[in-house]
Order: sequence, then C-alpha cells, then structure tokens
Amino acid sequence: MKIRAVALGLFDGVHLGHREVIKYPVQLEKYGFIPSVFTFKNSSLSEKQGRSIEYIYTDVQKESIIKDLGIKEIFSEDFNTIKDLNGEEFVREILIKKVNAGYVICGNDFKFGKRASCGIRELSELGKKYDFKVKIADNIKLQNEIVSSRKIRGLISIGYISSANLMLGSDYHIDGEVVHGRQLGRTLNFPTINQVFEPNQLVPKKGVYQSSTEIDGILYESITNIGIKPTVGAEVKPLSETHILNFSNDIYGKNIKVTLKRFIRDEKKFASVQELRSQIFKDIDSVKNK
Repeated sequence: MKIRAVALGLFDGVHLGHREVIKYPVQLEKYGFIPSVFTFKNSSLSEKQGRSIEYIYTDVQKESIIKDLGIKEIFSEDFNTIKDLNGEEFVREILIKKVNAGYVICGNDFKFGKRASCGIRELSELGKKYDFKVKIADNIKLQNEIVSSRKIRGLISIGYISSANLMLGSDYHIDGEVVHGRQLGRTLNFPTINQVFEPNQLVPKKGVYQSSTEIDGILYESITNIGIKPTVGAEVKPLSETHILNFSNDIYGKNIKVTLKRFIRDEKKFASVQELRSQIFKDIDSVKNK
C-alpha cells in the first residue's frame, strides 16, 4: 500500500512559505514516501480562519506550480464537503483512510477541523494516536517580514508587483485561455489578447504593467492592461488585455501565460481615442527602454 508524505495547506499562491512546507515531502521520497499535497479547491473557499479571501492563482495554476516543485500526487477537495468534520474526523477520514499519510507537514499557523478549531498541537497529538509523523515547517522571512498569502495579496492589489514576485518565489502570472473581446485594440493598431479572471480570484491593481508573454515556448515582450478599458466603453468586469510586441498571429482559444514584471501607470480614462493611442506608444517605449 502507498504511504504518503503529505503537505497540508491552501497554497493559493505557492509562495516561498508554501514552498518551505512542500519541500519536505519531496525530500522524503528517497525514504519510500510518495510526495503529496492535500489542499482545497480555491473556488470552494471564500474565507480562511474568519477572514474573506480572494485567491491568488486558479486551481489549474496552483497544481501546475506544485507539480513543478516535485510533488507526485495532489488531493484537491471541495472545502464544503469536509468543513463539518471535527479535528479527529479529519485526521481519521482524510489523512488516514483517504491519503494514507505516514508523514504530515504543515506551517505553524495551520488550522483544521470544524471552524478551524484545531492547530499544530492537536495534529501532533493525533499523529501519535494514528501513527504518523508530524513536521512543522519554519516561517520564511524577507527583510524581517514573514512571507504570507495575505501580505502578497496586499502587494498585488496596490501594484507592488516586484515586491510580490520576491515573496512568491517566481513572477506572478496570468495563465488562461485567450478569449474574444470587442477587438477595439485592432482599430488602434495595437491588437491585444484578452484573458478573464475567475470569480473570487484576486485582480491586480488596475493599470498598465510591463509583462512577458510565453507562446509555444517562446517569450515575447509585452504590455498588459488590467482593468475595464474606460476610454473605449467600460467592461463590466476587470480583465487582462495584453499587447505582444512583434507578434500578430491568431491565438484565440489557446492557453497563454502572461507574466507581470513591473507596474507602469494607473488605468485612466483619456479624453479621446487618439490620446489613448499616444499613451500606448509611450507605454511601449518605457518597456523597450527598461
């Protein structure tokens, strides 16, 4: 029977602190454990420990990053299906019967059980009862500040993308299908690709970013606007609109990775389309000259 070393957490940003937890199951593979993660589907969790949250990455993005870190198996559950289990029921029904955990790893702020009633002390006690080892990963600090999803969400929401990227451990990216828009960018001679955010997903600060776009393994310089396009008729919901430099192929329907590098300016409503077009030229120059 498979025995797993399992990292526990939401891991919605897979940031440096999450990676500290995830590294232990990978290290334990040489001792015969299957490196695994138990997590919740981001879309099923609107709050954490009494605070409402917007998740950083989609479930698809999250699982892709986790697997790239060396995890072989991911158990991703709908939070609503297990939220009423008490602490011991969670351990018995999930960690033992479902996952068959021989080693359990989490951060020191990990909570489990109905209404987050249990923490690392209870987990250690239940580990002794159900015969699995428990490892509590250390906090990771940058510039004397603990890395956390809450901190990273705050940085992304105010456009401090460079600082957020340091805490994430890799650059924040939008990874989704290119959808049809109103093709207004083409009328300005700046064709763009549009990508939408999921409900309850964190939307970065509205504005223009220096970005890079990966298409079929090739990286292109680009600029990305996050927002509602107020000059040409506002969208109902914010979206990501990216102009890729020196690229004009049709990529509708493809899943494309757009990485945000640097915040350039706030989104604003211009007096005319011509004024907007002039500003886009300046935005592109700022990317080329950086």
